[in-house]
Amino acid sequence: MKNFTSEITYKTSRSSGAGGQNVNKVETAVTAIWNVSESYYFSDEEKLRISDKLKNRINSEGLLQMTSSESRTQLANKKIVTQKMLEMVEKSLFIPKYRVKTKPSKRQVQKRIDNKRKISEKKDNRKFKF
Repeated sequence: MKNFTSEITYKTSRSSGAGGQNVNKVETAVTAIWNVSESYYFSDEEKLRISDKLKNRINSEGLLQMTSSESRTQLANKKIVTQKMLEMVEKSLFIPKYRVKTKPSKRQVQKRIDNKRKISEKKDNRKFKF
């Protein structure tokens, strides 16, 4: 996993929801912003793969944004959002293994047909014949 945390910028804002007396004063929600196209840690091919896989999360300016307001502290939210972003970029870089198409052997096909015939005969023997 490449650690590109030095390229991430953070913005704080007030968290929504209940919070008591501090809710209108403390900015605990953290938004992480990362410019995918200007990253030094990834090659052009990797940047293209990231922007293709995460196109729903990247805005028109090419910035990947994620927000966290799970915790009560700004520091914890910063750690959470950074970890989520690192994991998401890592998942987007994963290249699935190419699947080689196979077909069943003649013996397997014959075995399946024989089994079907046996079951059919068994059910046919249950019927009352005139």
